[in-house]
Amino acid sequence: MSSKRDYYDILGVSREADDGQLKTAYRKQALNFHPDRNPGNKEAEEKFKEAAEAYDVLRDPQKRRIYDQYGHQGLEGSGFSGFGGFEDIFSSFGSIFEDFFGFGGGGGRRSRNQAQRGADLRYDMTLDFMAGAFGTETEINLEKMETCPDCEGSRCAPGAHPETCRQCQGAGQVSRSQGFFTVRTACPRCRGTGQSIVDPCRRCNGAGQVRVHKKVAVKIPAGVDTGSRLRLNGEGEAGASGGPHGDLYVFIQVEPHDFFQRDGIHVICQVEISFVQAALGDTIEVPTLDGKKALKVPKGTQYGDVFRFSGQGIPSLRTGSRGDQVIQALIKTPTRLSKKQEQVLVEFARLEKGKISQKLKNILKGTTEKVAR
Repeated sequence: MSSKRDYYDILGVSREADDGQLKTAYRKQALNFHPDRNPGNKEAEEKFKEAAEAYDVLRDPQKRRIYDQYGHQGLEGSGFSGFGGFEDIFSSFGSIFEDFFGFGGGGGRRSRNQAQRGADLRYDMTLDFMAGAFGTETEINLEKMETCPDCEGSRCAPGAHPETCRQCQGAGQVSRSQGFFTVRTACPRCRGTGQSIVDPCRRCNGAGQVRVHKKVAVKIPAGVDTGSRLRLNGEGEAGASGGPHGDLYVFIQVEPHDFFQRDGIHVICQVEISFVQAALGDTIEVPTLDGKKALKVPKGTQYGDVFRFSGQGIPSLRTGSRGDQVIQALIKTPTRLSKKQEQVLVEFARLEKGKISQKLKNILKGTTEKVAR
């Protein structure tokens, strides 16, 4: 029967832990028991190895499945024997230790001369309301790094060739001792490329890239709103050593409209009508995104009543179908009345009978006497 501790207990995680939780737990263990932090502590060394073995098994779906079903014996039967020593650990987790401690810990060699993907770029674009609603096509001016056309990224002058770096012998890295380990860092002479440029390209000064201005066509789809993001593949900066371009991300900001307000794919507006139109009903013209459209106002319309034009809103980015236009009625009370209008309102108020207050009755009485005189 195996005397090894349970891998989940070693890392302090549940059996349902995901990859992120496993990595976080292992990082904590590796930091606590790293030999450089515990010089001469054999117990810390063993726990360091133990945590590495547990993480190596649980991060691998196949090994984890075998372990969950058969335990340590199942792994031994499938040929897994753990790590032989610290070199095995750092060789397996070189990139992880580079994230944890800022160096590879003796891991595998990584040269900067390898092809690298170019950087992504961001462009902030402001659109007017209608362009956001119905889309548009435009051009934007970018300043970005591109492969030097003279040296085609080789960094050398025409006819010249890079030479192997004398300090690192082309490895791109140099070694130094740190505690129990031999740590490799980027060569300071060639900056990790493994090559020395004796005769650099005059146009890019040996960088392999130059800054250029470029116009990029952008097609804005109908329905974008503030916060929308467009991705233009390959329109970012050029990659180093022949690597692919990065991408360009266009972030959208849509300006507000004087009349319309946006609510997702719907537009909202407010229209004023007179109290006579509200009481008797009328047909009015209302602006829409496509032009003016007739709206029938029914008799007895109240302040704040809502009407709807179906399919007169914003196109959906996903389906292309349009939302609705929502119209809210605002009843406007006149501030200046002619004598004739006052007489009509006085007569209307009399017909209201018990629906008016005594105060208004007194006002109406005085108004009637003035009109009679």
